[in-house]
Amino acid sequence: MSSAAPTSRAVDPATMRRVMGRFATGVAVITALDACGDPHGMTVNSLTSVSLDPPLLLVCFGVRARTALAVAESGRFAVSVLAARQEPIALRFAGRGEDHFAGLPLTYGEHDVPVVPDALAHLECTVERRVAAGDHMVVFGAVRRTCDREGPPLAFLGGRFGDFTPRGHQPPSWFF
Repeated sequence: MSSAAPTSRAVDPATMRRVMGRFATGVAVITALDACGDPHGMTVNSLTSVSLDPPLLLVCFGVRARTALAVAESGRFAVSVLAARQEPIALRFAGRGEDHFAGLPLTYGEHDVPVVPDALAHLECTVERRVAAGDHMVVFGAVRRTCDREGPPLAFLGGRFGDFTPRGHQPPSWFF
């Protein structure tokens, strides 16, 4: 038996994107106000619940994203979890270098940060911690306020939007 460590080969970005695209996610829009009070927002699928007590989540931003800079400046952000019929909103906020709010009225609801109207859920967060990770910034948010409603979510898989279809049965008690 050899004690040599296994050789590792770097995984190129296109392969990494393709392989991670096999993981189905929901779709959300992150919004923030910069130091001048101007709104910024971007579509993400890299959103994860981290802790229930205290309530924490994480979101990943490209290091050069204007929304990431606004989040860092203001120390707060909102997450709008998109509904199935909000694909046009997801596409609007996915464009790089655009004014995503052009022609849209700012909606705040019960929050201090603008949110996407009619989303399935809103979570308002303050920045708990930021961690540099490769070409991204991981932001941990302490959840301060929430609201939600029933409805089908917008799903994302393999670079495409889709629908989630519940199976109507209990999940198996095993893992593979």
